Amino acid sequence: MDFSKAWEMMKLQQEAMKVKKELENTIIEAEVNGLVISVNWEMKVEKVDFETLELIPGLNQAQKEALEKAIMEAVNKWVKKSQEVAASKMQWVMSAMWMNFPAGWLPM
Repeated sequence: MDFSKAWEMMKLQQEAMKVKKELENTIIEAEVNGLVISVNWEMKVEKVDFETLELIPGLNQAQKEALEKAIMEAVNKWVKKSQEVAASKMQWVMSAMWMNFPAGWLPM
């Protein structure tokens, strides 16, 4: 039995877990004209913030908070739906790939 492949797989799994942990603490921010959107590694919007009112002058605090919340919820809804669509299409591709493998052969 060749344990070198198993050892390599274990090392790759450990490296993947390390990268995942690093990503869990990563927030990416994008700013345009005072609007800052913060997104986590799962592509979920964590925060929307109008740092200035340059885009929408005269916005009061309640309107600002409502708009930030609406933007965050709309983007998160879009991301979730796009992931569902992609997963659905990939499921078909993956099942088609499995049908093309020779009988009795399982990929590792």
